Amino acid sequence: MKLDGSSMIKKVGFILGPIIFFILHFSNQELISADADSVVGVAIWMIIWWITEAVSISITALIPLVIFPLFGIVDIKTVSASYGNHIIFLFFGGFVLALALEKVNLHRRIALNIIKLTGTSPDRIVLGFMIGTALLSMWISNTASTVVMLPIALSVIEILRRDVDGYSKKDRIFALSLMLGIAFSANIGGTATLIGTPPNIVMAGFLEEQYNIEISFFRWMIFGVPFALTLLAISYIVIVKWIYRSNLGTLSGAEEYIESELSDMGSLSMREFKVLIVFIFTVILWIFKSPIELVLPFISLSNSGISMLGAFTMFCITHDFSKGEMILQWEDTKRLPWGILILFGGGLALASALADVGIIDMVGETIASIDGVTVSIILVLLVSVMLFMTELMSNVALVAIFIPVVAGIAIGIDFDLLYLCIPVTVASSCAFMLPMATPPNAIVFASGYIKVFDMVKVGVILNVVSIILIILAASYLIPWVF
Repeated sequence: MKLDGSSMIKKVGFILGPIIFFILHFSNQELISADADSVVGVAIWMIIWWITEAVSISITALIPLVIFPLFGIVDIKTVSASYGNHIIFLFFGGFVLALALEKVNLHRRIALNIIKLTGTSPDRIVLGFMIGTALLSMWISNTASTVVMLPIALSVIEILRRDVDGYSKKDRIFALSLMLGIAFSANIGGTATLIGTPPNIVMAGFLEEQYNIEISFFRWMIFGVPFALTLLAISYIVIVKWIYRSNLGTLSGAEEYIESELSDMGSLSMREFKVLIVFIFTVILWIFKSPIELVLPFISLSNSGISMLGAFTMFCITHDFSKGEMILQWEDTKRLPWGILILFGGGLALASALADVGIIDMVGETIASIDGVTVSIILVLLVSVMLFMTELMSNVALVAIFIPVVAGIAIGIDFDLLYLCIPVTVASSCAFMLPMATPPNAIVFASGYIKVFDMVKVGVILNVVSIILIILAASYLIPWVF
């Protein structure tokens, strides 16, 4: 049987990863030190498996939990603590809140109403879908927000197919811009909040675990929302007003379709209302945590604690009290992406080991010793490398690998960790060029309305715009906020 290239790469990666670890662990020639060589070996093993996807990226994240204790590198009690880090429960709570929104179909109602508000001319329809998708992606996964918006968008495109001139060239351009708008805004929306996308949580967890630096939910939003809005606006202009101008006239039937969908949903149900109240209450606690603690000094709030309070409440709200039915049942958690939580733990475990054996400090000292390298040059290089690498591999895995190194560089050049770590983390969510870069890109590509070149054509421009915008945010916005 003939092996395709992807299968061969996976097989080579599957064998090569552990071989490199065993060579470094059992070698009599120490490169750094015995412990450091072993940790580097595990890091290389994980990187190879993450890049080649030899096994699931979540299974790869279990390597520290298995290998570190087995070979006496780190004891099981220490390494397992990373997999139960409180920052993981912040994201778990966020997952549960999103699950409740999806279960009662509240996210679809929100999306339809946003599209209705923005209008139903062709350009305004794209704008409405982009705003709606980005808003949902602030709170639920970018995959879920794309899956919600895609069927609605496909129904709007179907209206074009049924009009008098058939499916014309202008119609195809509109469909293309709509698909790209949904995918790109799903990626952008996640940068606005701390729980919007997994890389944000990985970075926040690492900084708090290793350097006792806590990033509050509110401060991240002060930075993230303006950044996301700016990038979203630029993306809209690039897609709709520049690269793919459809020049369509009035889209007859679109307004009627949106009204029909909302009419079919009926008025806000009691289940939706209860979920909405808990969701708003949780967001208010996240945003106004510090003032609330001043007014109510007998309580102690944390981002993770608030997240778990919201999740716990969702499981305790009754739908039908007489029957003992709750809005969320434990069975609903089958749909939660548990593998992402394990991935967080593996990233934290690896980062902790790299720090303990001095690898991170060594990287920083090496960079600092290079003459003529300014902070600005380092920032541009790091952001650019992260942004284009995330086109090819999981951004969560990439951040787990890259952020400890970035932290070491920041320490080595005596620069604030946040000014380097935040821009690099945000860059990991700005993958616009390739269908395989993010789940939203892949989902809209599968619709059949986009070719790879179509995405690359816009993606290259937005990647460059993202780099410029991230550098500007690092220079002016981050110092002001943090």
